[in-house]
Amino acid sequence: MAVSEDIRKQYKPTIGIETHVQLKSKTKLFAAVGNDARGAAPNTLISHICVGMPGALPVLNEGALRLAARAAYALCTTPQKFSNFDRKHYFYPDLPKGYQITQYENPIIKKGHVHINVDGDKKCIGITRAHLEEDAGKNTHPEGADYSLIDLNRAGTPLLEIVSEPDITSPAEAKAFARELYLLMKYAGVSDVDLYHGNMRFDVNISVSKSAELGKRAEVKNLNSFRSVEAAVEFEINRQIELLEKGEHVVQETRGWDEAKQKTTSQRTKEEAEDYRYMPEPDVPPLELSDDFLGSIEKEVPMLPPAIRIELGKLELEPQVIEDIIDRHLIVPTILKILSKHGPAHARRAAFWLIHSEPAEDTVEQTPHLELDISKLLKLSQMVEANELSSTSARKVFEQILKSSDSPEDIAERLNLLQVSDEVEIEKIVTQIIADNPKAAEDVKNGEAKAIGFLVGQVMKESQGKANPSMAQNLIKKQLGLEK
Repeated sequence: MAVSEDIRKQYKPTIGIETHVQLKSKTKLFAAVGNDARGAAPNTLISHICVGMPGALPVLNEGALRLAARAAYALCTTPQKFSNFDRKHYFYPDLPKGYQITQYENPIIKKGHVHINVDGDKKCIGITRAHLEEDAGKNTHPEGADYSLIDLNRAGTPLLEIVSEPDITSPAEAKAFARELYLLMKYAGVSDVDLYHGNMRFDVNISVSKSAELGKRAEVKNLNSFRSVEAAVEFEINRQIELLEKGEHVVQETRGWDEAKQKTTSQRTKEEAEDYRYMPEPDVPPLELSDDFLGSIEKEVPMLPPAIRIELGKLELEPQVIEDIIDRHLIVPTILKILSKHGPAHARRAAFWLIHSEPAEDTVEQTPHLELDISKLLKLSQMVEANELSSTSARKVFEQILKSSDSPEDIAERLNLLQVSDEVEIEKIVTQIIADNPKAAEDVKNGEAKAIGFLVGQVMKESQGKANPSMAQNLIKKQLGLEK
């Protein structure tokens, strides 16, 4: 769907994002049943509470409560000392008891904010609220069948729904907000944030308007990647502008995202709060959090991405490289430890090696022993600093460190990678190379930069890659009378 840039500039997009974060508690929010449904057979992680049996009484999971309280600090605010639960009524097959236990009037988190950075432009996105609630089950609709299947493994899973202010104004900002919220929840230890399995899902509200008055909004539900958030917002902005330019109206509705077709599709008209007939939850007492409880939670919160970026800034890396490091949360403690104990030069080398060994966004199970190899990483960096290894050879040694218990020195020797820094030996090779390549030598004397690179390459070839290239270059210049 294409809208000209001139027309698009006439409209202001207004975007808010509701994010469902699955808390990483061992059991469900109100039932002593396993909380991790990944790989579980359908309807095996359920109890009488999950399926809404008459007389079943929910009991609040303190572990989930602690994680929700920790999320408040990650959102730059503090948990509410008083909060309570409500019943949100709606009738759907995946909700057997006919209502969801959630928080409405008094959520556990109010206000807060998230800082984002889009191409160097910093912006603060407000958080309206975040509330605890139980998840519903899952309906599946087999293709070609005239029936649906219900899996209640997720029924009762503890969720924290984080609602942003409508401060987002572009697809890029929406993507940046989703990613930063993901990082905050991951680093705070609130959630596994496994996007593939739905541990974090984004509902995006989008409207466009030419005036200060907000337009009708559409809500795109259940987005599970940063890329789909950005693409769905881009499509919706263009779709709504196109409708308005034709003189038609935008319908307030819930829409789905078709990843294959890269478009949104209508699902149902948007419900309002009164449609859910909220009422106080009679079976779960209100929460009153003490100062001691809140103090203990605050102490649990580890270093978060904003503070980590400041520390990694000491490495003098490009901003994108720093983000690449932060995307790989398991390597961050190692880099920070090397930085604090041994300085930025060694930490910078370790960072580049570790980045290439670790997939981003926690997509696979990571190598568990990286944290234990700090002494080896330091020794490897020291060998590079001492010109005992080239940067290329150091990378090869690092790859073997991950597979072997041998020391970097033993690996480098076994692979025949140790650099020759014996000036007398390298000088002999340089003399021979200059004699064999008189034209290249003359070009170097005439100031042609590429020629010296050629000669250094010949020295490296003759030495089977062992010569120190920096020393080789200096000796070439010296023999050609360019340096004393």
